[in-house]
Amino acid sequence: MDTTELARRMRAAAYLEGDFTLRSGRKSKYYLDKYLFETQPDILRPLGELLATYVRPTTTLIAGAELGGIPLATATSLASGKPFVIIRNMKKDYGTAKPYEGRLNAGDSVLLVEDIATTGGQVLEAARFLAGIGARVERIVAVIDRQEGARQNIESAGFAFEALFTKADLGITG
Repeated sequence: MDTTELARRMRAAAYLEGDFTLRSGRKSKYYLDKYLFETQPDILRPLGELLATYVRPTTTLIAGAELGGIPLATATSLASGKPFVIIRNMKKDYGTAKPYEGRLNAGDSVLLVEDIATTGGQVLEAARFLAGIGARVERIVAVIDRQEGARQNIESAGFAFEALFTKADLGITG
């Protein structure tokens, strides 16, 4: 599936109209329900392959924040052969009580994948966590940039940012 068809397929699967409150607290007349496209193998597979093109020879690890980043990190890991970790939104208070799942070490070079970037808040939390333990975030790659400040916020925080698609690529003008 080429990128034009993939964009069309994602929009058909996940674009909703109505009154929505986004994670950032912003109000929106449309919503891209990531779970409606991330749970479709005909969409998830090519997304993993596209995200894997951002893996560099120096990349040691793929990371995704729960919950939407998990299928993307998994698909990218499968496409690239690199292991992945899951960054938790909140540290669990049972079992290992770690703020992440998988093997993560200081010195890892990480490709951090994100589903939909609006302001970049959640992925920035994950990037700062990774940097705080001594990992190097090579870049953050979002599937969709809503073009509402994520790029500026992420780059202002000192991280490289890319997006596979923008809302414009999906034919969204609002």
